[in-house]
Amino acid sequence: MDKSDVEGTAQGGSEEKEPSGKQKGGVARAEKLSPERRSAIAKEAAEARWKDRPVSSNQHMPKALPDFVGVLKIAGVNIPCAVIEGPNGIQRVITEHGITQAILGTRSGASKRLKKAAQESGTLLPLFLAPRQLTPFIDEALLDGPLAPIDYLDGDRVVRGYDASVLPAVCKVWLKAREAGALQAQQLAKAQKAEILTTALAELGIVALVDEATGYEKVRPQNALQAYLEMVISRELASWVKRFPDEFYENIYRLKGWPWPGMGKNRYSVVGKYTRSLVYERLGPGILKELEEKSPRTDNGRRRNKLHQWLTGDVGHPMLSQHLHSLIVLQRLALSNGAGWTKFVNMVDQTLPKRGNTLELPLPDPTE
Repeated sequence: MDKSDVEGTAQGGSEEKEPSGKQKGGVARAEKLSPERRSAIAKEAAEARWKDRPVSSNQHMPKALPDFVGVLKIAGVNIPCAVIEGPNGIQRVITEHGITQAILGTRSGASKRLKKAAQESGTLLPLFLAPRQLTPFIDEALLDGPLAPIDYLDGDRVVRGYDASVLPAVCKVWLKAREAGALQAQQLAKAQKAEILTTALAELGIVALVDEATGYEKVRPQNALQAYLEMVISRELASWVKRFPDEFYENIYRLKGWPWPGMGKNRYSVVGKYTRSLVYERLGPGILKELEEKSPRTDNGRRRNKLHQWLTGDVGHPMLSQHLHSLIVLQRLALSNGAGWTKFVNMVDQTLPKRGNTLELPLPDPTE
């Protein structure tokens, strides 16, 4: 049975395309090589690409200007940053470790294996772009531009950094991969972080431009932009709070007699239709139509946002929470009585009927 992205569920990865032409010939030649020889060739290719990147002698390294070293605080993550002076003049840089923390979170054994695999394949990509699902979305302009590493001196310490423009560029790669349906289920949360960062940085950028154009930047309180950034991110995170309890989906599987794969696995595509029928078609008249208009499907059939993200915090979210609670109570009741899916749906139809798209007008009672 097909699996795909559904409301409140995870997306699966895309299928690998069969190689053709020269690519097919390259694969055939590679299969004849020993693992050691393939690794050596990949290493040579990586070294050739990165041979001119800044390394080695500390004497000629760019240096952080002592009075312009700080920490950018984004969504609870500290990203060290600095203004450096080197052969290319003045540059604003952020550290590799900070970007990794912002996108991937804590560096795990899995992330380190990703970096090793990237090095062996000849890409030498940083951890925050190491997953192979991202490779098709990384172009030469990015590799030779913002992704060119910058080793600089911060006091006596050598730091690996990147031009500050790399952060929105990296977020764009993650979002392109998600849009194409190329990410695995466990990678979707990282793409969501990238989306939140993109929104926050875009809003911050226009605020900074207005301040510069009006001259307000000269009297702006210190850390005012940092505080604004935190406010934007907090707002975006709040809109992404998980609304559908795991039990809701697990009970659907139990009522259908299907083995429950857990929340980390893709779910049957029909579960999306059940979610639509059980939840959105019953919230209130016209609600589903309005939500779908706000989040239309893209060319690949998926939506850019989950429908519940458009519900208001003061009315919509409490309404959804109450409705889901009622559904879960009915699920538990059906399961405790040994009822299957059909009887459960009948119970829902009787207690939580579909609302349609028309509001009922309060007509006067003819008997009064």
